[in-house]
Parts: sequence; C-alpha cells; structure tokens
Amino acid sequence: MVTDGPLVGLDETASRALVRPGPLSELLADLGNVQVAVPVLLAALGYITWRHRRTGTDHWWLPGVSAALLMALVPVLVIPLKVLTARPGTPAVPPATGYYPSGHTATAAVAYGAAALLLLPLLRSAGTRRALLVLCAALNLGVGFGLTRRGYHWPLDVLASWCLGTLLLTALWLFLSRSSRRTSAGTPSRRTGPS
Repeated sequence: MVTDGPLVGLDETASRALVRPGPLSELLADLGNVQVAVPVLLAALGYITWRHRRTGTDHWWLPGVSAALLMALVPVLVIPLKVLTARPGTPAVPPATGYYPSGHTATAAVAYGAAALLLLPLLRSAGTRRALLVLCAALNLGVGFGLTRRGYHWPLDVLASWCLGTLLLTALWLFLSRSSRRTSAGTPSRRTGPS
C-alpha cells in the first residue's frame, strides 16, 4: 500500500488519469475541511439536542454527545495511521509523508454521515429521508473526487477513509438504535408521563 504491492500501481495509474486541478476540484476538496464539515455536524447536533430536550426524550443528550465523541475520535484514529504508514503524497503536492488515510475524507464522512444519521428519525417521508441520504453521499463523493482530482490524495487514501468512516458510522447507528430501543422499552419520560 505504501511503497509496493499490487494496489500501488493501480492507485498511481488512477491518480494520473484523475488529476486535473481546477476551481471545482478545489471547492469540492474544501468541503472536507474541518472548518466546513464540523459546523454542519454541530448545527445538526444542536438541533437534534434541542428537539429531544423540548419533547422530553429520556437521555435527550445522548445522540448529540455520541456523534460529537465520534467526530473527536477521527483524528485519534487517522493521525496514528498517517504516522504509521508515512505514505508519500502525489506528484501534485509538495514532498511529504502522511497522506494515508485522508483526514479530509474521514472528517467529511463522519461529519456529514453523523448529521444524516441524527436527522433521519425526524424526517417523516421516505422521499425526504432518501434525499438526505443522497445529499450525504453526494457531499462525500464530491470531497473524495475533489481531493483526488486536485491531486491532494491518492485514490486509495480516500477509499481507506471511506472504509473507516463506514465503520465508525455503523457503530454510531448500532449504538443509537440500541439506546433508542432501551429508552422506548423503559419507563416513560417524566415530562410525558401521567400527571
């Protein structure tokens, strides 16, 4: 993966075919910046927390805190992997190492994915839920395409971060599903219980 192996040649060939820097690729790559993706997640966290608290949901804080902790886990996982692999960048970036996996891709995957997971239960129609998932996928595909098109990352850097993001978001979804089943099977909320 880093310097030799069956995927390196394929990765380099794909990168040579994809790299065509331009304003659109720069814009798409920027959607993976912490300054862009994390505020989107924070807005979703704020809304979901306010909504659950207002409706008297037991453990109203749990979804927001869980998603925030998951976002904080991204650099804890990505930075050691970058150091461990010390993969050099593409010819389009200054000589350096630490490009695998892509931190921007992981940030976008978890921020946009967690925001979508938190908002999905609040949406009533299947069409609206589907539109939210399509938007989330489009944002993440756009970030990955922008990063590889601009030459900031090799395609496998992006793919590795999508895999990591999938694992983290699956863990969040399973945790939130279990906690909501326990809450709904437990005692009624003090706010909505009999008076």
